[in-house]
Amino acid sequence: MFSNLSAGALGLTLDHATAIDLAARHGFGGVDPDLEALRALGGADAVAEHAAAVHERGLEWGMGGLPIALDAPAAEFREQLMALPEALTLLRSAGVTRLGTWIRPMHEQLDHRQNWRLHLGRLSLVAEILADHGLRLGLEYIGPKTLWSTERFPFVHSLREMRELIAETGASNLGLILDSYHWYTAGETAEDLAGLTDADIISVDINDARADRERDEQMDLDRRLPYDTGVIDLPGFLGAVRAAGYTGPVKVEPFLAELAERPVDEVLTDIAARLERAVAVG
Repeated sequence: MFSNLSAGALGLTLDHATAIDLAARHGFGGVDPDLEALRALGGADAVAEHAAAVHERGLEWGMGGLPIALDAPAAEFREQLMALPEALTLLRSAGVTRLGTWIRPMHEQLDHRQNWRLHLGRLSLVAEILADHGLRLGLEYIGPKTLWSTERFPFVHSLREMRELIAETGASNLGLILDSYHWYTAGETAEDLAGLTDADIISVDINDARADRERDEQMDLDRRLPYDTGVIDLPGFLGAVRAAGYTGPVKVEPFLAELAERPVDEVLTDIAARLERAVAVG
């Protein structure tokens, strides 16, 4: 595992060059790639040179965002699918190997079976294109009941369901984004993570939950920094991730607006220390 700076996950507005500089300065092991910044470099050769410079600073790539909305209207999805190979070529020129997205855990019109078929078909298409470019895709389930119960038909919102969806695609380059907040709000334990391997996990997010709310009262966008409250069993979660032999990025994703109001170096010193604890100890 390595600590990863994901500025967006922290609510920080940093351009790509600044994020790289800050990640290196604060001792992170990695930084998320930025597709638009790579496009601005002007071509595959320039992208490869940029990536080499990033690695020379001791940084690995974390996880990029999948530039496709899996639940988009059909015409929009087709357009995004047509544009995907160009984006993937750039990402591979940079040496990026991991992309990720989240699965919306409810729908107002599509029942579970209809939504399952939609995602199964689209994921199979996307996974095949990604495989042609040597890329893996992480899928994140969303655990809070306060979110998945807000529309008529709940959809995938647990580790078990996500693993079933991935398995049914038959794609070997699909895996999990494991988020301690969703793991906790889904009512899961370290035992639920037993048997996972490094090949099953694309990325890991850590955070804590509010101490003044019960599990089913927790809100998706109202979290706490890891180790702040102890509501989430981070040692158990990370111990299971470590037992899986996971070698990828670990980032903090708290959705705390107050972080953007503090000096950025102060924030990143704090975040780097929490990630160092997580990666080294759990």
